Amino acid sequence: MVGVTRKRLPSWLKRKLPGASTKVTRAILEQYRVNTVCESALCPNCGECFSQSTATFMILGRSCTRRCGFCAVESGAGEPVCSDEPERVARAAKAMRLRYVVVTSVTRDDLADEGAGQFAETVRAIRCEIPETKIEVLTPDFHARRELIARVSGARPDVFNHNLETVARLQRDIRPQADYDRSLRVLSQVKEICPELVTKSGLMAGLGETDAEMLEAAADLRKAGCDILTIGQYLSPGPGHWPVAKFKTPTEFEELGKVLRGMGFRNVFSGPWVRSSYQAGEVFRHSESIF
Repeated sequence: MVGVTRKRLPSWLKRKLPGASTKVTRAILEQYRVNTVCESALCPNCGECFSQSTATFMILGRSCTRRCGFCAVESGAGEPVCSDEPERVARAAKAMRLRYVVVTSVTRDDLADEGAGQFAETVRAIRCEIPETKIEVLTPDFHARRELIARVSGARPDVFNHNLETVARLQRDIRPQADYDRSLRVLSQVKEICPELVTKSGLMAGLGETDAEMLEAAADLRKAGCDILTIGQYLSPGPGHWPVAKFKTPTEFEELGKVLRGMGFRNVFSGPWVRSSYQAGEVFRHSESIF
């Protein structure tokens, strides 16, 4: 991948800096010593979200035990798990006055429970601190271990999100330590364990997939019981990552969304700037009347 010529961003992917300040959000995150995937993954929506006093919390450290070709999160040995992290995340969410909280993590294959316990404790801490808020978890695959999925589901988040990320053909290249069918099993098991939980997943466009492959992946997600699907443009974090194969136009994303909604998803959020946790609260609220 090194040495591949990077594509120039088209006009619809060029954004102005947010007018509002991000200082308040950054100060709260620093005060409670919590990490965000917004910063660690170099999300292009970070400035917009921080200026609107929202963020996606990332628990279990900054180093991921896996190395995916699309991701900017640093890889390395897992860090010690902090027992007070769930409470710090909950207090930060309360200080930010969040009505919808998204909690994700690095993958922790080094832990006996792969971090499932920390997810469950974080959900409970948020419920205790701000009981009226909605909570979405965006989890690793936990190797599709049913007892771990049950542990997180048993904490009763409102949404259980696990991203498929890309089509079957590209999984080995993009996610060498993950597995397409395993990710689908995560979502199907959530529905088996807690049928009332809303399930969600995300796909990236522009990695080299065909339209037919994208539709096939979406169909597989629907069969696995996925309720909400997000699709956004992949943007390579740097020269050492998987290159962008294509930039889809806003019209193409709109048309794709229309087709996918016809597959029976409760909601499909499709657009160039869409990310799995971007505007997650609005996506969920838009779907609530359907559930």
